Amino acid sequence: MTHALPDLAQQLLDAAKAAGADAADTLVTEGFQTSVDVRDAKLEEAQRAEGVDFGLRVIIGTRQAVVSSMDARPDTIRAMAERAVAMAREAPEDPSVGLADPSLLATEVPDLDLADDAGDPSPDVLRDMALAAEAAARGVDGITKTDSAGAGASRRHIHLAGTNGLSAGYERTSRSLSVVAIAGTGTAMERDWAFDGRTHLSDLDPPEEIGRLAAERTLARRAPRRPRTGTYPVLYDERVAAGLIGHLVAAINGMMIARGSSWAKDLMGASVLPDGLSLTERPLRPRVTGSRPLDAEGLATREAPLVEDGVLGRWVLDLSTARRLGLKSTGNAARGTSTPPSPSVTNLHLTAGTANRDDLIAQMGTGLLVTSLIGSTINPNTGDYSRGASGIWYEKGAPVHAVSEVTIAGNLRDMLRTIVPANDARSYASHVVPSLLVPSMTIAGE
Repeated sequence: MTHALPDLAQQLLDAAKAAGADAADTLVTEGFQTSVDVRDAKLEEAQRAEGVDFGLRVIIGTRQAVVSSMDARPDTIRAMAERAVAMAREAPEDPSVGLADPSLLATEVPDLDLADDAGDPSPDVLRDMALAAEAAARGVDGITKTDSAGAGASRRHIHLAGTNGLSAGYERTSRSLSVVAIAGTGTAMERDWAFDGRTHLSDLDPPEEIGRLAAERTLARRAPRRPRTGTYPVLYDERVAAGLIGHLVAAINGMMIARGSSWAKDLMGASVLPDGLSLTERPLRPRVTGSRPLDAEGLATREAPLVEDGVLGRWVLDLSTARRLGLKSTGNAARGTSTPPSPSVTNLHLTAGTANRDDLIAQMGTGLLVTSLIGSTINPNTGDYSRGASGIWYEKGAPVHAVSEVTIAGNLRDMLRTIVPANDARSYASHVVPSLLVPSMTIAGE
């Protein structure tokens, strides 16, 4: 690190107090990000960004303001603190604003092995990974070219501090590899992708596997047709199923509940998933991209169910939304350097089913396996759901043809209450959600 982050954080807090803030907190990050893209077996682009980034939140009474900068010179820090205080004095009052009581702060930062100690991959290593993935995709019969292949690596040191005594930090890394493959030409051109992202390079899937998977997915999309409009079962493939669960998570976010603008606002203690299914947040999983040892307000994170045996058990809360609702924070605060804290989930785990995906396809009979979703029209108040979809059409459990440019629609209350999970979730993913069968949805085709 170029900067001693705890010292920089303290400078920011001291400047805020000197400028007239009643209280303040700060998020300071420092690190780098490198990305390499190749095309047609040649290097297309390489980028690297590094530096320090920090945000300062100041509080005056029940008013707050946030400013951010990448310039750590003392004069800049003093000026930004003065600007933040001036902004806070003009901000609207909000009784929910405030730092955590010192008694609520995490007393330790558990080591979740989020930083790769094996060293950071060089641009040459990233380039070779991308080239190998692209070559594997192009080596599959039927693939005409690749749109892109890329690899990336990053490392971040993160430190949180506040005038309430908060001072804690940790380090995390990220490594990723992706390929987009293309089959066909002209108006018959189809494309699909494969991606893997981990905290440690050694955990990444081999480039050859990622390239092959992108090719197989692309070839399955050739010669698409639209089925007849009607009501059918819809099976969400594992790679898009987490998005369906994500709509439930968004609906129980404390901001939505506090505003009274969620279709789930009256469902606390009610069934939102089938009996026997639980949705659990697991923020402390080692070597997982979504893990975090403490939240953005310095509270300890912990494993806890959101839904247990089908019944909704809690909202997703930070301090502000908890105060608005007369509840306690669930340790779900997240923030960027230019924004105040807001509620956000970490890792999720949905109860797996007993059947594999092929079993659910057989159970589906005639219907749509969704492998890609585009756009969305989700009514947050009613849960009405409509999305563009692509995938594979099945009849009597057998694949018939690819599908594109159809719309699938339903209501999230009904959809989520009837889902049938498979057992094919990736155990290493941040959101461990298997393929999900929705027994009845409207498909707008021909």
